[in-house]
Amino acid sequence: MTTDGPRPRHGAGAGASKNNLREEAMSGFPAVSLTEAQRLLTATGSPFEIEERVIRGIPTRVWKHAPPTFRDLFVLGRSFGERTFTVCGDDRASYESSAKASLAIAAELQAHGVRRGDRVALVMRNLPEWPAVFFGALIAGAIITPLNAWWTGEELEFGLNDSGARVAFVDARSFERIAGRLSACPALERVLVCRQGDGGSGDPRVRRLETVLGAVNDWQRLPDRPLPDVPLAPDDDATIFYTSGTTGRPRGAVGSHRNSLSNVMARGFGLALGLLRRGEALPAPDPAAPQKAGLLVIPLFHVTGCQASLLPTVATGAKLVFMHKWDAGLALRIIERERINSTGGVPTVAWQLIEHPAFTDHDLSSLESIAYGGAPAAPELVRQLVDKLPASKPVTGWGMTETCATFTSNVGDDYSLRPGSCGRALPVGDMKIVDAAGAELPPGGVGELWVRGPNVVRGYWGDPEATATSFQDGWLKTGDIARLDEEGFCYIVDRAKDMLIRGGENIYCIEVENVLFEHPAVVDAALVGIPHRTLGEEPGAVVTLAPGAAATEDELRAFVGERLAAFKVPVRIVFCDDMLPRNANGKILKGEVRAVLEKHLEGAG
Repeated sequence: MTTDGPRPRHGAGAGASKNNLREEAMSGFPAVSLTEAQRLLTATGSPFEIEERVIRGIPTRVWKHAPPTFRDLFVLGRSFGERTFTVCGDDRASYESSAKASLAIAAELQAHGVRRGDRVALVMRNLPEWPAVFFGALIAGAIITPLNAWWTGEELEFGLNDSGARVAFVDARSFERIAGRLSACPALERVLVCRQGDGGSGDPRVRRLETVLGAVNDWQRLPDRPLPDVPLAPDDDATIFYTSGTTGRPRGAVGSHRNSLSNVMARGFGLALGLLRRGEALPAPDPAAPQKAGLLVIPLFHVTGCQASLLPTVATGAKLVFMHKWDAGLALRIIERERINSTGGVPTVAWQLIEHPAFTDHDLSSLESIAYGGAPAAPELVRQLVDKLPASKPVTGWGMTETCATFTSNVGDDYSLRPGSCGRALPVGDMKIVDAAGAELPPGGVGELWVRGPNVVRGYWGDPEATATSFQDGWLKTGDIARLDEEGFCYIVDRAKDMLIRGGENIYCIEVENVLFEHPAVVDAALVGIPHRTLGEEPGAVVTLAPGAAATEDELRAFVGERLAAFKVPVRIVFCDDMLPRNANGKILKGEVRAVLEKHLEGAG
C-alpha cells in the first residue's frame, strides 16, 4: 500500500553523525533502573504479570496472561476478522479466511482418524498455507512437526520416520524430493501436496491440498466449521522442531503449548522495557491505530520464524508479508510498499539491507525495529543501524530450538550501550555460567551457558540418552560458551565445539569475526581451523566484501592484528563472492566454510 505525497528518506548520510547519534541516544539514559522497570512491568495486574507454576515437578515462573494453548491463540487471532493476516505475492488471506482454512484442515485430519498426540508433518516454504496447516493440526490435537523445506530427500525421509508422522503437508518442491521415498516411510498414511498442479503421483496416499482448501484468495468461501472438541492443556506436547544438525543428525525438540506461547509475551516485554528505561510512558491500546506490518524473511519451519515472529503476529493482529526468496533489493521495495514496521531474522539480513546500493532510494520511514538472532552479531552492526536508520530500534536476542526461540532480549539504548551482548534473560527465565565440573561461576566468568524457564522444551523426541545429556533438573545445557555481567547481560563467546585451540591458546571465533566485521569492506566473515603439525590448528578466515568494496588479505590481517593478540590473527584469509553458507536457522555452516578455505589453499599450492 502507498499513500500520496513524498516521505522523508532514511538512508546512509541522513541525520547526525554516528557519534552524535550515539550521544543523543544515551542522553539521560537510563531514566529507570532495570530492576525497577522489570518490577513495574511484571507487577500484579500488569499485562506482563508473572506467576509460579509447577512444570514437570519444577517450580517455574510463567507469564500469567499468555494464551494457555494454541486453541486460545487461534481464537484470539480469529477475533481480528477481516484484517489482512498474510501476504505472499498476489495471495492475501484475512484472519477470518485463514481461520476457516485451519478449521478445514482440522476436519480433514479428524476424518482421517488423526487423534490427540499423533504427529503431522509440515514441509513448506513460507506460504499462506503454512500457518493454516500449523493451526489446523494443533486445534485437532496433533503434534505439529515442521520439517526443513530445504532438506534433501534423504533428510526429509529421516524426519518423517523419526517423528512417526501419519500425515504430511508438503509443497511441490519438497514433494519432488520425497515422492520416490514414500515406500520407505511406513507410518505415513497421507500426503497433501500444496501447489503441485495435478498432484503428479500415482500413490493413493497422495492428494492435492487444494481439494481441501481451494485457492488462497477464495478461502473466505470455505464453510464455517466448529472448533474441534479436543482437550488441550498448557503442558501437553504440541510441537517437534528439529535442531539445525550442524554437527550430526538433527534431534526433534519436543515443545509444549506453554513453551511456544511464552514467545507471545517476549517481544512486547522487550519493547516496553526499553520505553520504561528511557522514562517514557507505555502507549495505551488504540483499536483505531493503523495495523502493524512485519516482513518475514526467515523460514517458518525455524523457531525464530514461527515462534518468535508468527505467534506474536497472531496475538496482536498484525500483517505478515512473506518473501518467496530473500532478496535485499526486493525487501526494500516491499518495506516501502507495505509500510513494514518490523523485519529482520539473522544479522546477515540487516547487513544486506543497509549495505544495498538502493538503500537510500526507498522510503523506510515506517520501520520501527530490525530484530535479529540465531547467529552472532558484530557490535559494528548496531552502530551502523543507529546511524543509517535512526528512527528504528535495533533488537537482538539469543535463543535455540530447545528454548522455542527467544530467551534473551537486548533493545534500543541498552543494546547501544552493550552492542556485544545478546541481552538479559526474560523475567520468566534464568541463566547461569558453569565450569567443566558443573559449578556456577561468578559474573565475568567464562563457561558453558545453562538456562531454564517456561520456554525450555522437555527433551528430544525418542532420544532419552540425548535428553539426559542435555537436560538436568530443568536446566538446558546449551553448549554455548558465554559470560554474564553484573546486571545479567549475556555475552556469547563461542560455541564450545567451534572454539579453536592454537598451541594451547583458546581462540574464540566470534571475537575475531567481530573484528573483521568492523572493517568497512567486510559484510560476512567466518573463522575456522587450519590443521597445523605442531600447534594443532591455526585460525583461517573466509570473508565476503560489500559490493564495490576492495580489501586485500594483508590489509585485513593487519586490521585484525591492530586490535587482537597476534595468536588470534588469521594466518590465511580468502575471499568468497557470495554470502557464506548458512543453514535455515541462519547459522554459518563451518564445515562448508572450511571446505572453501581448504580448496583455496590446495589451489594455491
